[in-house]
Amino acid sequence: MDWTVFFVFLLACGAAASTGVLFPPGDWYRKLEKPRWTPPNRAFPIVWTALYLAMAIAAARISTLSGTEPSAGLGLALWAAQIALNTLWTPVFFRLRRMKAGLAIISMLWLAVAAMTVVFWGLDPLAGLLVLPYLLWVTVAAALNATILSLNKGRA
Repeated sequence: MDWTVFFVFLLACGAAASTGVLFPPGDWYRKLEKPRWTPPNRAFPIVWTALYLAMAIAAARISTLSGTEPSAGLGLALWAAQIALNTLWTPVFFRLRRMKAGLAIISMLWLAVAAMTVVFWGLDPLAGLLVLPYLLWVTVAAALNATILSLNKGRA
């Protein structure tokens, strides 16, 4: 693995992660009705740190294949799309308080992550395995977004 490339991917993850600091959930989110299965707030920074590290490692592994595997370019394009959507969701949901728009974004994010996972897996099973927990977490997050929207219809 090329460490310089890894750190570039990690930098992109850091930009996405910074939105959690710039646009924290705040009082508005605390007052929303949420399902019982909502993960505890303290879990989010721990889970996201692990996911961002795994995503950067996976992308760096795939980047080494870009000269020999034509679908590596597709995988890296999907990685770029998902990190852009990942970065967009937090300010839309927490800052703008647009739960419906957040659901649309996280739905596109899920599709991008699912497609990326399939492409990565086909190129390098370890890279696919590294992003699989991210797909599971985005699945939970999308369900959480949809359920919060449903429980708080008047505040959407």
